[in-house]
Amino acid sequence: MYYPNDHYKSKRPHPAYPFTQAPYYSYSDIYTAPPYNQDRQQPVSGQATWTDGGQITQCGIPWSDNLYMTAAVGENSPYQCGQTLKIRNLSIPGQREILVTVVDQVPNYPPNRINLHRKAFETLGANVNMGVIHIDIIPSPELDEEKWGKYLLEITQTAYPNYQITEYSKVRKTEVSATRTEKVYEYVLQAPQDKITVRGTVVYNPKTDKVISFDIKEI
Repeated sequence: MYYPNDHYKSKRPHPAYPFTQAPYYSYSDIYTAPPYNQDRQQPVSGQATWTDGGQITQCGIPWSDNLYMTAAVGENSPYQCGQTLKIRNLSIPGQREILVTVVDQVPNYPPNRINLHRKAFETLGANVNMGVIHIDIIPSPELDEEKWGKYLLEITQTAYPNYQITEYSKVRKTEVSATRTEKVYEYVLQAPQDKITVRGTVVYNPKTDKVISFDIKEI
């Protein structure tokens, strides 16, 4: 089956016809998306596809940035290179959310369509065989204390796909230096026959919000 990630090239629109093979959405679903909401503070209903990225991006930011939590947007969209967007998956129960960085721009994309890196697509809980999912785009997410806990939560969910995270808590915050902050969280994971606790640590630059390193381990 052919999906939009195949033969990804910057400055080239992604083929439309593979979307007809998505099991939950018809061709007309994709091209009759709700009108774009001009209020940048409100969620924008749209669709997301996925890609394996490319070596060159129009933004000069690699797809590997931010642990591959990256995306491409339309050239004429209101979203800028390097901007952080919150993406909410509306296609599964629980509406899982992630934060992504805009690293590329492609022509002929409407403002309510976004092309996620495969890893970001999967972190949203989506199966790549779907090809396309319905989403909300939140252009101006509140990057507060909750941000890093959710960031590690999504990575933990991806690392332990057979477990459900039942609770999480912040353990500590350490300001290592002016450009390095460490935050530690603990997550309780439950499976039918097992229960474990996972500790997640992220080190980031508070001036730029860029991740320096992260670690997840069972305790």
